[in-house]
This record gives sequence, C-alpha cells and structure tokens, in this order.
Amino acid sequence: MYRFFWILLLTSMCFSQTSKEKAEAFIANKAYKKAQSEMLLFLKTNSGDNDAIELLGDAYGYQKKWDDAIEQYKTLTQRQPNNANYHYKFGGALGMKALSISKLKALGIIGDVKEAFLKAAELDPNHIETRWALVELYVSLPGIVGGSFSKALRYAEQLEQLSKVDGYLAKGYVYEYDDEPELAEKYYRLAIKIGGSVTCYEKLTNFYEGQKQPEKAIGNLEEAKDKHQRNAMHYQIGKVCADYNIQLDKGEDMLKVYLANHSAQDGVPKEWAYYRLAQIYKHKNNKVEALIWINKAISGLPDIDVFIEEKALINSL
Repeated sequence: MYRFFWILLLTSMCFSQTSKEKAEAFIANKAYKKAQSEMLLFLKTNSGDNDAIELLGDAYGYQKKWDDAIEQYKTLTQRQPNNANYHYKFGGALGMKALSISKLKALGIIGDVKEAFLKAAELDPNHIETRWALVELYVSLPGIVGGSFSKALRYAEQLEQLSKVDGYLAKGYVYEYDDEPELAEKYYRLAIKIGGSVTCYEKLTNFYEGQKQPEKAIGNLEEAKDKHQRNAMHYQIGKVCADYNIQLDKGEDMLKVYLANHSAQDGVPKEWAYYRLAQIYKHKNNKVEALIWINKAISGLPDIDVFIEEKALINSL
C-alpha cells in the first residue's frame, strides 16, 4: 500500500512539473491559448497550485483578457497576501484594463491599481518593477485623481538606490513629462554613461524626437550604432532623416545598408525601409526613384495606409 501511494505521489509530481513546463514553453513561444488550455486542464485536479494560477493569469494577460487575468492574480493575493509580485501583477492587470475602457469607468479602478502597487512596494523594498509602475502611474494620472510628479520622483529616487540606470531613466522620464527638458536630457545621458544599453539610447532618441531635435537624435543613434553594432540602428537613422527632411544622403546610405544586411531579428520589415527611401527621394524631388521604392513597399505590404498616402503625395510632385 505504501509503495502504491509513493508511486501515485511521484506520478502527480511529474505531471505537475510537465504541465507547468509546457505552459512556460508555450508562453515563451507566444502560444498563449495553448498555455491557457494547459493550465485550465491542470488546475481541474490541482486547484491549490499557485504557480499554475500565476501562469494562467500570465496567459490571459498576454491575450489582453484583463478580467480573467485579474481574477487569477486576485486569487493569488488573497492566498498569499505577503507576496509582492502577486500584488504587482494584480495591479498591472487592473491598470491595463483601465487603459482599455472609458476614462469615466477607469476612474473607478485607479484606486485599486494604486493600492496594489503601493502594497507590493511596501512588501518588497527591492522590487524594481513595482517602483517603475508607480513612477509611470503618478506621471500619467491627472493631479485631480492622484497624479503627482513629486511622488513619481520619490519612487525614481528609490529606483536609483536599487539600480542607478533605472533611477536615471526614471528621473529622465519624470522630468520629460514635467516639462523640464534640460534635466530630462541630463538623466538620460547619465543612464547611457552608466549603463549604455540599447534601451538607454532609445529613451534619449525618443526624447530628442519628442523635443523636435532630429540632429541630436541622429547623433545619439550613430553613437548607439557604433557601440552596439546593430543593423536596426541603420533603419532608425534613416527614419529620422526621412521624417525631418535632413541629412538625406546619410539617410539614404543608412537605409540601403539596413536592407543589405536585413534579417528577421532586425524587427522592422524591409517594406518600411522602402517607404523611408521613397520619402527621402520625394524630399529630393526625384519622383522616378520615389515611385520605385514606394511601389516596392506597397507590393510587400499592400494594406498599410501610410504607404498609399505616400504614393499619392509622390504622384502629386
């Protein structure tokens, strides 16, 4: 009898491990519905498995099934009220739901979002993701419903104590939206100096574009390209040149390098580089070349509205 129960226990453990590993693999491969099905089946006989409930919540979240994700994470916060990550995920799902409904309805959720994030921050003084969430929440909310740049900076300071790069990026973000561009640039630059990741460079590039400073954006992208040797940077430089009608020869060269070295890992389809080249030739008043490239873009992706609109502009030259 003892041997029977031991075999039964081992079989259950193996099934548990295999099912959750499958779900994790499905999520990693973006097969979210399969992960959902795997965990729903598993939980029928293992309803007390918190890891499985979390995986199910994650699968729902990736599919933007916010109510279903909220239900799973709420269950976890009730079962383990001192688990910071469960409160963080609960708050995140609530926040995403708030973004997907009307502003009036969202007002009824914001308090719960804030409460969940604050609880997570209280439970885990080292939880970086929660502090980022609070920075973004306090920056994005209007003051009338609890938005506060000073509170956002408080959590940015906490981030800096945990990770200088995250702290500098968070401060840059706060100052950017608080209309303090010099301070924003300072902290984005500090993040590049300390961390120098692709993300750090992207934040500063986006800031420069938002400030209508394309020359600085191009300079920053060239620095990033030289450091990280990523083909995608060639496209980004060409994009800025095309968008702002500046350094057109450089933009043309960068886009052609991008196309010559293109792979799926670059992220941006070749058709968008064709479109940017068409823009550049339009700026140069070279209608023939512009039409060649915009037609290549449309041939590959015929349903993109901006491609059709660009062709009409080129034809009007």
